[in-house]
Amino acid sequence: MLIGAFTVAFIALTSFGTNEINEKVITPYQLKTVVIDPGHGGNDHGCSGTKNNEKTVALNLSLKLGAIIEKNYPGVKVIYTRKTDVFVELHERAAIANRNNADLFICIHCNANPSTSPFGTETYVMGLHKTEANLNVAKRENDVILLEDNYNQHYDGFNPSNPASHIIFSLNQHAFMEQSILFASGVEKYMKSHAKRSSRGVKQAGFLVLWKTGMPSVLIETGFLTNVNEEKFLGSDAGQTAIAESIFYAFRDYKNDMENNSGKVSEEKVIALEAEMTKKEIEGQTVAQSDLTAKGLAFNVQFYASATEESLAKFSSLNKENITFVKESGMYKYRIGPFATIEEATKKQSLAREGGYKDAFVIAVKDGKRISIEEAKALSAK
Repeated sequence: MLIGAFTVAFIALTSFGTNEINEKVITPYQLKTVVIDPGHGGNDHGCSGTKNNEKTVALNLSLKLGAIIEKNYPGVKVIYTRKTDVFVELHERAAIANRNNADLFICIHCNANPSTSPFGTETYVMGLHKTEANLNVAKRENDVILLEDNYNQHYDGFNPSNPASHIIFSLNQHAFMEQSILFASGVEKYMKSHAKRSSRGVKQAGFLVLWKTGMPSVLIETGFLTNVNEEKFLGSDAGQTAIAESIFYAFRDYKNDMENNSGKVSEEKVIALEAEMTKKEIEGQTVAQSDLTAKGLAFNVQFYASATEESLAKFSSLNKENITFVKESGMYKYRIGPFATIEEATKKQSLAREGGYKDAFVIAVKDGKRISIEEAKALSAK
């Protein structure tokens, strides 16, 4: 009788232990923490329109998105890489997400183009760029590391001034590519259906801010500040609310999908998402070409020329500006811009001269070729 009681007790004890272990093993996936990353900030203004700059719009969008998530999902922890107008280094943005064991990283930006014609949203995941346009977006966002101290130490020797570095870096793939694409496709879906924006699709490119994140991660270009109509939309409270809501709806669907499928994406869905992404990339190449030929007029401030290529770090007095260079007639010519109007370029000319470049002057470029200021003024008038 005693032996029988002991046996029953032992079986009950071992059964309880087994169930407890099994419960730990099959604990369902939960999306508990999201990190929202407003692009740029502080002395890094990002790109600009005629009235709005990227750092401010990105912060407003991020705070609105976070508030909506917190209201609808009180159990989800929302963390921001910045909540005020401060500069945060790219590697630290990823580190914030990693330290907090985030389940999703959402980086919010605004787009720009030398032409005022391009418009629409696009959402990026880490990977190989398939078009020159994608590469140019990554270059613009990655160039911010020139404002950081000892950036070579944080990015394994990546040099944003060397075009080859961007190409090599873009070969990096992300461990959470499938989940990232799933969320990104939801963002573009709702940008189109809810915010009534034109979607340029899900794309891949080598973004430093996504590189070291240990979770699904995307970078959202919410629209072009260099497009008059989109700048007006992005700068308005109603427009920002519509975009924040669109990203939230994508978050809601993604959360439900991941939690119902143990944090995985089915192979069939992956195939369908990648096919749609490739289709959009092909369409995007056609759009990019039409963007350039539609008007293609922009203004720059040329402030320096040299027979040898210089590091952009040399121009520290202009570190808030978007600096590019071209090689013409054997000379490297350094420029600030592009700008949509000659008035904006003239203001930056004064800034460059105050920064020590007394010979800075305004130039006009149409379809990638330099034209006279007189011709540019005539085209602008039209």
